[in-house]
Amino acid sequence: MRKNSTYPVSKLVIELGLVSTSVLINTGIANQIVLAKSKNPQQCDIFAYVTDTSSRGLNVRNGGSINNKILGQVPKNATVKIIAVANKWAKITNASDGFQGNGWVFVPKLGISTRGYGTNGVNVYSSANRQSRKVGRVAPNANVKLLSCQKDWALVEHQGVQGWLAKEDQCGAALTTCS
Repeated sequence: MRKNSTYPVSKLVIELGLVSTSVLINTGIANQIVLAKSKNPQQCDIFAYVTDTSSRGLNVRNGGSINNKILGQVPKNATVKIIAVANKWAKITNASDGFQGNGWVFVPKLGISTRGYGTNGVNVYSSANRQSRKVGRVAPNANVKLLSCQKDWALVEHQGVQGWLAKEDQCGAALTTCS
């Protein structure tokens, strides 16, 4: 004998799909999946300092999204080591103050300075290679906007010029000249 179901299978499938989507969105899992699929993290090995002016400091999260859990904060001017980037998020470690451990921070809240002391500045290049075309020159000890990184090169912007800054021309400390 066969029982007639009062709850059609198609309605059950639709509701199950809606519940699953809601769980993915509300837990932040969807953002982690998008981040993982959109771009593999680019490995980096540079230092930067926190430029966030919030009194609480820069939030460190367990993934590259504002929907990820906050693990702690790093105060303004603290130095961090960037070990990877994905989109506009940087994986950091070894903060000089505040949060200890690994986590993700928003790249636009980080900065670096140039070296080149006793010279008329440092070159920025079209790619992360000294043999590439020079796209500009930045004065020594200038604060530049960090955009991304690749290995030990930093992609920066200064006065409308974007380019790559070599490791020996970077200063990742806010309160010293790195000399």
